[in-house]
Amino acid sequence: MKLLFDFLPVILFFGTFKYAEAHKAWAADFATRHLGLMVSGGKVGPGEAPVLLATVVVIAATLAQVAWLKLRGRKVDTMLWVSLTLVAVLGGLTVWFHSETFIKWKPSVLYWAMGVSFWLSPLLFNRNLLKALLGEQLELPPKVWHRLNFAWVAFFAVMGFLNIWVAYSFETATWVNFKLFGGIGLMLVFMVVQGLWISRYMPSAEGEGQATPGDRT
Repeated sequence: MKLLFDFLPVILFFGTFKYAEAHKAWAADFATRHLGLMVSGGKVGPGEAPVLLATVVVIAATLAQVAWLKLRGRKVDTMLWVSLTLVAVLGGLTVWFHSETFIKWKPSVLYWAMGVSFWLSPLLFNRNLLKALLGEQLELPPKVWHRLNFAWVAFFAVMGFLNIWVAYSFETATWVNFKLFGGIGLMLVFMVVQGLWISRYMPSAEGEGQATPGDRT
């Protein structure tokens, strides 16, 4: 359920873009009438309308996520605050300048920000962020937490570069598809592989006589 909540803005971005791309004339007219004050020149063309409308939707959806958590008295994750800041700034620039370049950089900047935080936290604060997030659910040796943390750093770095490569090598519609299916799909594959690897180190339910997680290599 949390995964769906986290990816909801991306799903809405995808749906809005696809609908607007299939109705470009309507999208351009709608964006010009309702977003005119937010756009340089006050007019939106059919070619740029889909991504502009999708960008406005993803900004609103991310704001709604933060507001919903606040109203329920729940903690807003740091990464959600970072995502809101990035989508508001880069999304706002996309809308104002009629340029999809800014919003295309947002996933990469977010991936890299997460990777850097996972990388620097053990070095600067002696705190493994992955263990802080999952330590109550998983009992693993310190060296395994270290490897897992590094694996996520590498994953975020690769995803950031992959997003930029797709954004600049293919047309916007392909990038939008990758943003949803590629982002979610690759993360799910990574998590499944990670889960299979972690299972080697989980305490056995067989009882005594079994090797402890720390005994395995």
